[in-house]
Amino acid sequence: MPKIEDVRKKIDELDDRLLALLNRRAKLVMEIGRIKKKENSRFHVPDREKRIIERLTKNNEGPFPNESLQAVLKEIFSASLSLEAPAKIAYLGPKATFSHLACLQQFGYSAQYVPVNSISEVFAEAERGLAEYGVVPIENSTEGVVSHTLDMFMDSELNISGEIMLEVSHYLMNMTGKLSDVMKIYSHPQPLAQCRNWLEKNLRGISLVETSSTTRAAEMAAEDPSIAAIGSRLAAEMYGLKILRERIEDNVNNFTRFLIISRKYPARTGKDKTSIMFSVKDRPGALYDMLKPFAERGISLTKIESRPSRKKAWEYHFFVDMEGHIADRKVKEAVSELGRNCLFLKVLGAYPAAQVNKAVGK
Repeated sequence: MPKIEDVRKKIDELDDRLLALLNRRAKLVMEIGRIKKKENSRFHVPDREKRIIERLTKNNEGPFPNESLQAVLKEIFSASLSLEAPAKIAYLGPKATFSHLACLQQFGYSAQYVPVNSISEVFAEAERGLAEYGVVPIENSTEGVVSHTLDMFMDSELNISGEIMLEVSHYLMNMTGKLSDVMKIYSHPQPLAQCRNWLEKNLRGISLVETSSTTRAAEMAAEDPSIAAIGSRLAAEMYGLKILRERIEDNVNNFTRFLIISRKYPARTGKDKTSIMFSVKDRPGALYDMLKPFAERGISLTKIESRPSRKKAWEYHFFVDMEGHIADRKVKEAVSELGRNCLFLKVLGAYPAAQVNKAVGK
């Protein structure tokens, strides 16, 4: 058997080689940045990053896990982009919320993050060009759609340029690490709802208090030993709290979907989604007629949601997500046929379909 010191020496040698290769890569990235600046082309090219990840995970023979490889690659991309021009991302804050975690997993730790107080402010930051991208929640697998996000698209000129699927885990935390000290539990309404059965079964009778965010709940728990918060592991780390129980969400398959909004229109990747919004005149069978072009062409619709138009009573806008890119022939034909029978139709975006990302213990 080799001695542990000998094995560690080999690891050190590989680490030195990794460092040298990362710096060589960084120099090439900076060269690309100078070319892009001269040609006035966009710095961030997410479809290029996606192709790199797909190629390397496909060629990965292990034992290094693909999920960890993806996380490492995204951090390399984030740090590399910061050498060219740091991406500025607006999101529904504050820090350590699940919106923040979704941003970190998509854009890495080297991006510039701008936490704002509302979904409408995220849209405003991106519309005014103060942020290159905005990240907003659109739906949760347990609690359903975020209506305000859908409503914002009615008047916004921004595109959906990507999506993030984040597996969400909730942690119960407090100052002392003793469950017996807990007299009240604080959190945002959504985590409280997503943990409702667990709380009823394990902490019945303890008061539940809604807060503006999971981060605010953690902040309050750090000031009062009788308060426990429900939030992310990152929130516990940020406020020095001790985790009482892990993964207390009722549904083990608890995912939140986020949309990336911007003025950019990403390139076609071959594994894409298209989102549209339309309205129709209220008449029997109207919605059936609107969906028929997609059914006839075998296009899978992954989401259909309706919202009041806010302009006329009993008039609705429909939001539809479908598999495929608007540049695909059959998708283009179906949307065109739909448009001929609509009062209004808008393509919100065509973008790479998200891979499922775990919250990585956050």
